[in-house]
Amino acid sequence: MTRGFTGWHMTGIMVTFFGVVIAVNFLMASYAVGTFSGTVVDNSYVASQHFNTWLAEARAQRTLGWSVSVSAGKDRLVRIAPAGPRGPLTAARVTATAAHPLGRIPARTLAFHRGDDGRFVADAALPAGRWLLHVEVRDGSNEARFDDEVRL
Repeated sequence: MTRGFTGWHMTGIMVTFFGVVIAVNFLMASYAVGTFSGTVVDNSYVASQHFNTWLAEARAQRTLGWSVSVSAGKDRLVRIAPAGPRGPLTAARVTATAAHPLGRIPARTLAFHRGDDGRFVADAALPAGRWLLHVEVRDGSNEARFDDEVRL
């Protein structure tokens, strides 16, 4: 004699299904809370007051026509090559802040010196991993900011 599909079977299937869904949701929520600091800006109202200034700075930067090329070697030293419409910016001054994407490692400021190949080379190596770079290039009274990513 075979037993048929009963209400208890359906209850077991439904409890198991929703139990798995709820467990996965709690797991994903705990990962999300544990890996994101939660702060994009400290005060969004104050940040909004500077928005038009930031737009004007971005327009001024666009008119310069500058760009940067970011790379890293096996020595884990970041190399930056700033260029303008007429070629490399040889008299520029370059600084950068390297931040870990998930904020697990504190951000660090990088100082650069001019390398033999004309590119700017960081004075200190970064730990292995993925880094977000906020690069500032100054040449005379002009300055530009760039965001780039490097994987070491």
